[in-house]
Amino acid sequence: MKISERSLSDVTVLDIEGRITADSPVRLLGATVRALLQKGHRRILVNMEQVPFIDSTGLADIVEAYTTTRRQGGDCKLENLTPHVRELLRITMLSTVLQVFDSEGDALASFGAAAS
Repeated sequence: MKISERSLSDVTVLDIEGRITADSPVRLLGATVRALLQKGHRRILVNMEQVPFIDSTGLADIVEAYTTTRRQGGDCKLENLTPHVRELLRITMLSTVLQVFDSEGDALASFGAAAS
């Protein structure tokens, strides 16, 4: 799994590429989000367009990123889910907790006027 960062106004977008599984040596998403929060970034958008598969460890990583961000007064949202990831979030009922968007424009707009 690879993560690249980009900024759009005051929103940090994390573009993830690859599978998020127990095979990953480090829980990279959680570590990346914690590092961003330490730098003062509080609006995080996770682009999952290039994530074909996640397992229970991947789900835990997403939940950790979300809860850590919320505890620090921020917001973490997801965009561009692949069918597998979307179905897994639906089955686990995480889709009722996490904010998920089909397009980056809609996701950015959800952060409010400061993100435009």
